[in-house]
Amino acid sequence: MSAPAAALAPPLYRRLALIGIGLIGSSIARVARRDGLAGEIVCAAKSEASRDAALKLGLVGAAYADPAAAVAGADLVILCTPVGAYAEIAAAIAPHLAPGATLSDVGSVKQAVFRAVGPHVPPGVHFIPGHPVAGTEQSGPEAGFAELFLNRWCILTPPADADAAALERLAEFWRRCGSKVEIMEAGHHDLVLAITSHVPHLIAYNIVATAADLETVTQSEVIKYSAGGFRDFTRIAASDPTMWRDVFLHNREAVLEMLGRFVEDLTALQRAIRWGDGKTLFDLFTRTRAVRRAIIDAGQEVNQPDFGRTGAAAAPE
Repeated sequence: MSAPAAALAPPLYRRLALIGIGLIGSSIARVARRDGLAGEIVCAAKSEASRDAALKLGLVGAAYADPAAAVAGADLVILCTPVGAYAEIAAAIAPHLAPGATLSDVGSVKQAVFRAVGPHVPPGVHFIPGHPVAGTEQSGPEAGFAELFLNRWCILTPPADADAAALERLAEFWRRCGSKVEIMEAGHHDLVLAITSHVPHLIAYNIVATAADLETVTQSEVIKYSAGGFRDFTRIAASDPTMWRDVFLHNREAVLEMLGRFVEDLTALQRAIRWGDGKTLFDLFTRTRAVRRAIIDAGQEVNQPDFGRTGAAAAPE
């Protein structure tokens, strides 16, 4: 839960407009409503079913098909759609953004966000991209929960000339959502997330597809004899296909760089297995085990098996 004091504080924003109301958008709506972070919360979504669900669940006071209608009068606008849709949305909402409003997002790539959204941002609007490093494999308005961001990192990647007051206000919003906030340069963010999130997802998608395609193993056997490691891969590989397609297409340089390093290391590991080099294998496994322990010590994971990743134990994305 958020700190009790947060619920007593006045709203940080008059009107919060969420463009997209999937897992992340609906989780923002839940915690913002619970803790009074905005006086009014509205959303925009292409899907009528998503709009109806957002209203039925009480996530928003109004749901629009047109994002321009949602951002009218909003002093905080957060893009919560797949990154590939950003340019079209930015062009549509730009004439309707209020002077002094903050425009942010939740995408897990950031240089592409500057390229897609930046040219459309009108003068007087504070453009501060962001990335809450949290998520599950679930999607849709029903999948969100208010504790999703609790003790997770939210990375903000402001431009060099960002307004200090607007940046601090947005950082405080995420702190009240339960996040720890880090300020980072967009290019560095993309490189870090390529190895901590993007490449692991790519590997998961690939290994699950490989197992499914093996002619010598039936699908029922893959499911029946799934060990813990494969189960965790399938959880990651169940993530939103549209979102992850856009991640790889819009962070291709960093992903290819990290993937190249991974392939080199994998080749070295293949060589050690081929030549029976037990010492190399043991040393590597010992070093990687220490990384797992460090993640637990940093509070970014729990020291227990939880392949379903339900509730507050949801794994960061």
